[in-house]
Amino acid sequence: MNVYLVLLVAYAVVLTGVGLWIARLVRGSSDFFVAGRSLTAPLLFSTVLASNIGAGSTVGAAGLAYGDGISAWWWNGSAAIGSIALAWWVGPRIWSLAERHGFYTVGDFLEHRYGRPVRGVVSALIWVGTLAILAGQLIAGAAVLEVVADVPRAWGTAIGAAAMLVYFVAGGLLSSAWVNAVQLVVLLVGLLAAVPMVLAKAGGLAGIAAAAPPHFWDFWHTTGPGSGITLLAMLGPAFIISPGLLQKVYGAQNARAVRAGVGMQALALGLFAFIPVLLGMSARVIAPDVSSPNLVLPTVLVEALPVWLGALALAAVFSAEVSTCDAILFMLATSLSQDLYRQFVNPKADDRTILLVARLAAVAGGAIGVVLAIQLPTVIGALSIFYTLLGVSLFVPVLAGLYVRRAGMPEALAAIVAGVSFVLAVQFSGQAGRAVWTNPNVGGLTVAALAFLAVRRIRRRG
Repeated sequence: MNVYLVLLVAYAVVLTGVGLWIARLVRGSSDFFVAGRSLTAPLLFSTVLASNIGAGSTVGAAGLAYGDGISAWWWNGSAAIGSIALAWWVGPRIWSLAERHGFYTVGDFLEHRYGRPVRGVVSALIWVGTLAILAGQLIAGAAVLEVVADVPRAWGTAIGAAAMLVYFVAGGLLSSAWVNAVQLVVLLVGLLAAVPMVLAKAGGLAGIAAAAPPHFWDFWHTTGPGSGITLLAMLGPAFIISPGLLQKVYGAQNARAVRAGVGMQALALGLFAFIPVLLGMSARVIAPDVSSPNLVLPTVLVEALPVWLGALALAAVFSAEVSTCDAILFMLATSLSQDLYRQFVNPKADDRTILLVARLAAVAGGAIGVVLAIQLPTVIGALSIFYTLLGVSLFVPVLAGLYVRRAGMPEALAAIVAGVSFVLAVQFSGQAGRAVWTNPNVGGLTVAALAFLAVRRIRRRG
């Protein structure tokens, strides 16, 4: 009997049971989309942190650390820095608008600020990009099952998708928030317990230093556009304006809960960032011949830990994947049902119809995510697509919508088109990352901001 597989299946059943039990409390779209605006600071802390610690934060960061060393901290550290801005500047302000105007989605805010065309364009972009990040989470879950039970990647992604689809489709944000609290406990306990034993197996920090290249201890080391401190340009803005995180902010009781819950989450995420990095660096010594970055973390947890602790740590990684998956499904469901279906297909749809469309959108998104996960090679590659697209399309319109009073639809559309066009141009030209200004994230954000300001100046003169 495969002990690892049995415990992972049992854990998935428990998560599903908790989610379905909470789903009994869902009475309408307000409960499904924003949890009835009832999330306290501790619950907001746990659901945001659980969402932010996903496949990239665990499997992806460990894979980066296996090759780059301590500078892989910037994957999670950049998200923590972005979360500080969300907690203190963007979050409380947008929560106040959401509470005053009854916003359920980021699309509601964009339409209120710029009009329906901007809402439609951004919602379509979010739907496409979100499928890539969902695929990244499913790749991580499949990697765990591949290592512990030699489950083929296609089956592994399908199992991971099924595990979170059931409880999310039933209860939306309300179920997700409570399930995330359970997942966070397992995640932190499992990985914190694993670190000292894995480090000891690698001979401690001295053992890593003796076996690894010199750049392993260079905190600023960068090997390309997607590593080291360059990650700050991709992940920092994305974690300030992510639709999934902003919608969790909408669910807060008040602005104080946003500052406390998201702010403490940023601190916790910055500290957590060292855990997968140390595990990945240790894996360079313990398992020097791992065939794929996706397999680094599950491999070292199996090889360096006793069965009981290895199973707990693998459950923690599985928790990270599932908790982030439900946040992603949240974006898919709300974007299609509220921002596209209700606004452009059936404006007269009642509450029951919108809930049905949201649930069907989640199922469809999960199915497409499985297909993409089978095709895309690595967790980091899949997530980079999402974070880049999210940053260059949403960062400028959302922040300007909160702080620039007279800007309108032309400015927002100019920023979106310019940012996305720049990213596509540098990617297809093969110049991405060869210089700082051809970094897709730095250049895309810069071009988007310049386009916004140029159109605003033209309109003011006219």
